[in-house]
Amino acid sequence: MELGIGDYTLVFADGGVTVVKGGETLYFNRRPIYVSVKDAGAMSIFGDCAYESVRQDGEHVVATGRYTSANGSVFAVRDVYALVEGGLKIAREATVEQAAADDLGFQTKISLYAAQSEEVPDFYYFSPAEWYKHNEYASDRAQGKDMSAEYYWRKETYMGLPMFAMQHIASGETVCFSRWAADVTLPSLDRVASENYAYLDEKATVGSLGISKAKPEALTYTYYSHPIRTPLPGVVCDGLSIDYIYPGVNGQVPGRGVGAYVTNNMTFRSVQHPVRAGWTHRYAIAVTFGQYESFQEMMRATWRQVYPRLKDRLAEPVNERLFHNNMKLLAQVTRRFGDAWGTPFVAQLPDFDPNSYSAEIGFVGQQAGIGYQLLRWGTLEQVPEAVEKGLGILNFWVHTTMTAMGCPKVWYHLSAHQFEPQPIWTRQIGDGLENILDAYVFLHKRGEEHADWREYCVKTADWLVANQNADGSYYRAYNDDGSVCMDSKANTPSVVRFLIQMYLVTGTEGYKRAALRAGAWSYDNLYVNMEYRGGTCDNLDIMDKEAGIYALFAFLSLYDLTQEARWLEAACGAADYVETFTYVWNYPIVTPYPCMPFNKNHISGQSPVTVGTGGGDIYMASCSYVYYRLYLLTGDDHYRDFAEFINLNTKQANDVDGSFGYKYPGLVHEGGFFSEQQYQGRYHWLPWCTYVEVDPASRLYDTFGAYEIADCEKLPLEERQARNAIYDHYA
Repeated sequence: MELGIGDYTLVFADGGVTVVKGGETLYFNRRPIYVSVKDAGAMSIFGDCAYESVRQDGEHVVATGRYTSANGSVFAVRDVYALVEGGLKIAREATVEQAAADDLGFQTKISLYAAQSEEVPDFYYFSPAEWYKHNEYASDRAQGKDMSAEYYWRKETYMGLPMFAMQHIASGETVCFSRWAADVTLPSLDRVASENYAYLDEKATVGSLGISKAKPEALTYTYYSHPIRTPLPGVVCDGLSIDYIYPGVNGQVPGRGVGAYVTNNMTFRSVQHPVRAGWTHRYAIAVTFGQYESFQEMMRATWRQVYPRLKDRLAEPVNERLFHNNMKLLAQVTRRFGDAWGTPFVAQLPDFDPNSYSAEIGFVGQQAGIGYQLLRWGTLEQVPEAVEKGLGILNFWVHTTMTAMGCPKVWYHLSAHQFEPQPIWTRQIGDGLENILDAYVFLHKRGEEHADWREYCVKTADWLVANQNADGSYYRAYNDDGSVCMDSKANTPSVVRFLIQMYLVTGTEGYKRAALRAGAWSYDNLYVNMEYRGGTCDNLDIMDKEAGIYALFAFLSLYDLTQEARWLEAACGAADYVETFTYVWNYPIVTPYPCMPFNKNHISGQSPVTVGTGGGDIYMASCSYVYYRLYLLTGDDHYRDFAEFINLNTKQANDVDGSFGYKYPGLVHEGGFFSEQQYQGRYHWLPWCTYVEVDPASRLYDTFGAYEIADCEKLPLEERQARNAIYDHYA
């Protein structure tokens, strides 16, 4: 019996399934009914068996069979295979027909073994915000860094979309598993899976995706994370498989350790349904196959296969109201300390209790950006207080922070009137100086000259030209004397847009050359090698979302300047990577805070910071403008769709109009962890949270005259494309 899926054929024979293409077997499973049982000794014993019956039922194939555990529990499994949307839907029902007293819980698994190789390094892997290629640049605690493990399973609630793809490097052949529907419900809330055990929860509806290379052994981790192995006579393991296991497991995830003598710590936490006569669990997955020349092509294609099926509904925050409430918030919370002006570095919610007046020129603090936005908004809306405070912030940084070597210090404590002992981060230079230059241009066009602001930018740009590495790169951070503090080069894109805009303002060719050289290094390393790491100054030099965002900013600005196709190609590549960090789907969570917007709103639009961490923040709000611009440059409707999604759904964390009870309308929390469906996090505001919302909003309005993507679309396409040539009139 066969099902044809494009160039691929699913063959049912001898109780198993095989995927064939051009006469070659790519994937197989001789025993598709897999059951893992938690016994009375709290050990998880697994086994599998073939289907007993396979029959055609109209356009579907129905396969059934029974698995009997070592203790005598009987599990009846019914799988329905259907051709849908260019792929395959597998819907499973697993029923406990007979429950043995010594069996407590169970899971089932849908899987396919790889026929081309059983070696983990022979494949690239893609799981949104979890695993890219071999996770070369991820932290040591990310899955895939240790390729000698057996179980690489992660709950789908950690992923931007619940999907996992594996690509054979040599051939490009790819198989992708994804959850069929975004129908997760809340688990039981009266238990905490904190140790390496299997927990029973009949309310669990979350599965896990990943790969495994199991041995015929029960693997049990002790409290102190020591692995205990018990042989399973008669169990056969056929190599490397891609898996969907239900309910979910966080399997062999590197941990922080418990106890003084634990090394090579792993966590292995599993949720199981009860072995109770009559109990049935039901779930469904989608399976697609394809062949791709590169990892980037595979990542983009598989993400876009799943995206339309599981994308959450659009939120309705009313961005114009949010923008003005955010600007009023910034005006209200900016204050003066002698010559210093700025916002709190952090304020606790819901009552905005300020905890610190530490100030950064960019990154988390975004003081220069807030200064520019206050100046712009106050001028356009005729709010003198906002203009005064914006000027106060900008003048403070320009007059106080420049060093003798020619670049600014980036961190100052406003109320203590002292510089803080921080390196000079390249990311911070880019953030701060771009905004000071934008402020200079904004007033210059209105006939108001600030030669001191321009000189501040010129000195910094000259320093960047003089200190560029021979290969075009910059180091991640420098000391006050100009020596290298961190020798990673992955932050190089952070200053490209500033250098380009300095060239547009001054006509200095050296700035253009430096930007092009930095871009060339970034193209070869970040885009081609997917070395998007170190974007956040408070994390290790590891793979993250913001490194991809700054690469996108840089490549797009290089295309705006030169119209060279390779820069647009690289911008799209960075955008395709960054997009996969976004929670496009939704699932319910609970929070401990009465005023938290997530008590009613969805978590879609949030995004993890680094690979493998789950949870997230609102930083994708910063990208709505550039994704819309990419749409206009490429004609790719997907970028328009995604631009609208993040322009709306990221704002679900906001108290847009004050109705949730925060002190100021527009307030938003920094971010937190919710991948286990119970919110834990930093219930406080930082300046970047508001900045990444007002920055793209002001750019969208200045370019297209609207705050909503739908309103931008009302302009004729030709006019939008003309306005999209932003460097035609920047300076």
